[in-house]
This record gives sequence, C-alpha cells and structure tokens, in this order.
Amino acid sequence: MMFLARMDVEFPPHLTPEQIADFQAREKEYSGSLQRSGEMAGIWRIVGEYANHSLFDVESNDELHAILSGFPMYPYLKIRITPLARHPNSIR
Repeated sequence: MMFLARMDVEFPPHLTPEQIADFQAREKEYSGSLQRSGEMAGIWRIVGEYANHSLFDVESNDELHAILSGFPMYPYLKIRITPLARHPNSIR
C-alpha cells in the first residue's frame, strides 16, 4: 500500500538548540533506516517550510502508524496522510 505523508515540524519554544539538534540527528538515522528497507520510498523537502512529503510503501495502515509513531520528532509533527492507488495511465 502506498501512502503520501505530509509532515510539518512544530517544535515548542522551550526546547534548547541542543535538544533540537539531538532530535534532528535521531530523525536522520531513523528515516535513513526506513529508506534503506524500502518502507520509505522517498522524501522531499517542501521549499520554504520546515516540512516534507514522504512516500511510504507498507503492508497496512497499522504498519504505517507504527512507523510514523516511531519517528523521534513524532510528538512535534503534524502529519497528513493521503492513501494512493495506482493510476490507470501510469507506465510504471
């Protein structure tokens, strides 16, 4: 199952720059492992925003939820999910 996720990061003002840097480092490691496994099929930055679009290729809604809730920044993410279906005109 393919899902497009828009993830917007909203850190609370009480976090220190060191805490934010720690979240960012752990996030990079986690998303890298998801990309290497193929569960995250792609990730794109949204220009001018602290946000991204990520493409997930997973077996179920429950698997996607487990992956998303595993992100270190999960408490600070606003996530919108769009389920995707194969388009009949797609050549891939």
